[in-house]
Amino acid sequence: MDESGNGLRADTLVATVRGVLPSLTPAAQTVARLILEDPATVARSTITELSAASGTSEATIVRTARLLGFAGYPQLRLALAAAAAQPDRLVPGDLAPDDPLSEVIQKVARAESEAINDTVAQLTSERLGLVVDAIVGARRIDAYGVGASGLVAEDVAQKLLRIGLSSHAFQDAHLALTSAVLLKEGDVAIGISTSGETPDVIEPLSRAKEAGATTVAITNNPRSSIAELAEHVLISAGRETEFRPGALASRISQLLVVDCVFVGVAQRTFDSSQEALASTRRAVKEFTRRTSPARRQP
Repeated sequence: MDESGNGLRADTLVATVRGVLPSLTPAAQTVARLILEDPATVARSTITELSAASGTSEATIVRTARLLGFAGYPQLRLALAAAAAQPDRLVPGDLAPDDPLSEVIQKVARAESEAINDTVAQLTSERLGLVVDAIVGARRIDAYGVGASGLVAEDVAQKLLRIGLSSHAFQDAHLALTSAVLLKEGDVAIGISTSGETPDVIEPLSRAKEAGATTVAITNNPRSSIAELAEHVLISAGRETEFRPGALASRISQLLVVDCVFVGVAQRTFDSSQEALASTRRAVKEFTRRTSPARRQP
């Protein structure tokens, strides 16, 4: 919601539309895609003009606006006009096959920068605090993810492990399910999925919830299956394009969320975390010193 409590904030509107797009009806998706492709033009269009441009009814446009959290289309237009006042965020940045590498660098950097900014705008201290509280009091923490989200699950598990918490990451659905059903009340299960519809993440998270664990979702889509399932939802951001810099940006934004969770937990457990970090650093340093090539030479 924006400051007036009506709809989404201008600085997160486009990012949120991207996230909820898969969960909209086909007709609403048509309207949403026009918003994503040219939000400034949609902001200037009357409902009749947008109806003609999208090939959908005016009623569909009103329903789409309401699905996005607005009272109606006029309120959506106002939010889009506010977003259009930030032109850098609305300029298309898709990669093309003939882009020079200098432009590739700029476009990838821009996609990741926008994803981080959009994630920060949606990550409230209240939501983050609830997740931190749950993890601090947990006996065990599971993290489930597949593909790029699986790498993020590995990251959260190893970070928490370094400060002395019992944490494990699972990319294999069978292993994830095996662990999930053994969780207990007070444990924490974190499901990570950009779309929020990955079956290999949804199923173990559901089983963890049945076992009594506190469930957390990190996803781009606040209306996804994983978001509906989880007790706590942390929204990441990032858009898909032909060359998938959105997938890269989503991973970066997920890692940002993970870093915020980790730092929050480390703050709450400062003394034990510092002791654990010192111990783990010392163990790695000693191992590296013993196994370095110079030490192995006769």
